[in-house]
Amino acid sequence: MTGTRTTPYSRIDRAIHKLAFSSSTLQDMLNDVEHSLFSKSWGSASAKKPIFITSLPRAGTTVILESLYRLPSLAAHTYRDMPFILTPVLWHKVARIFYSKGTHRERAHSDGLLISEDSPEAFEEVLWKKYFNQYYTDSAMELWPAKFHDDADKEFVTFFHEHMKKIISLRQSGDVINGRYISKNNANISRLGYLKNIFPQAQIIIPLRHPVEHAISLWRQHMNFLDKHISDDFTRQYMEDIGHYEFGVLHRPIRFPGLATLTHNLDSTTLDYWLGYWISAFEYLSGRQDISILSYETLCQSGADGILELCRQLEIDASEEDAANAASVFHAPPASRVSTHTADVRLTKRALETYGLLRERCLLK
Repeated sequence: MTGTRTTPYSRIDRAIHKLAFSSSTLQDMLNDVEHSLFSKSWGSASAKKPIFITSLPRAGTTVILESLYRLPSLAAHTYRDMPFILTPVLWHKVARIFYSKGTHRERAHSDGLLISEDSPEAFEEVLWKKYFNQYYTDSAMELWPAKFHDDADKEFVTFFHEHMKKIISLRQSGDVINGRYISKNNANISRLGYLKNIFPQAQIIIPLRHPVEHAISLWRQHMNFLDKHISDDFTRQYMEDIGHYEFGVLHRPIRFPGLATLTHNLDSTTLDYWLGYWISAFEYLSGRQDISILSYETLCQSGADGILELCRQLEIDASEEDAANAASVFHAPPASRVSTHTADVRLTKRALETYGLLRERCLLK
């Protein structure tokens, strides 16, 4: 299950999850309680220079977050923050009574990536859904304008800044908290201009993967989660609650320019649909200069030297020992599957042209 353990939730787990997502009034009340009781705990933290990892899913965003989270100066959401994502400090005070030792297991994607309760994960979308639910339709997610001008926008920016400080305070220690917030949120690819507007110093990392390999991975996971969503109502509801609309019956593509034309008459159960989706996304990204492109394949192969160079460019403090620990997450990319799958020739050519242009802009050569 995306964002949770692969073993079934107990009845108590499910009841707590449903309670946490049942009412915005309850969430607001708990936020007031958290702020009244514990605001001093994050008062010295700073939300400057956040790092946002975003791309289409299956681009390597999770493993990159796993790697960088091992650096002591970075702080992210972890599985222990569920299900009270919006009040993480209050929830940790309560839930630590029941804490169990983190046990590693393969996540529901069946892709070999091991997770535990202490692994970082993508829960940030819960915040965006609370304040901007109008951008989520039943069939798609819209691209966001760079600026908003209403009270909800101002309230969200204040809330998000404070939320980052809470996460940093939970992951750091000491009287002076010097960590930096980092997140992986694939949906952030739809709001890049807005992120830079509210966080001018933010660094946005876009992992780039070979387009046909990437499309194959997207297609396979979509089929995987179609089965999971049909067979398990709670899995489907869980993913909807945390804003994971990438795959399965919940799939809501982001309306990148040209998407409708590229995927016209293509079903989401076909490889060509996902290759068309890749093209619309990365052609859109190729026109943006406010992002940093990172080759997933190069990072996998570059070891500790690659992590050190990435840290230098992102202004992250890291020793050689830190870099070696972070690099240990990566393994060689799986063997190519391009020759075993047939994709539309014209789509493939167009995707490879875009891929070549973006490769020239990558942080690591």
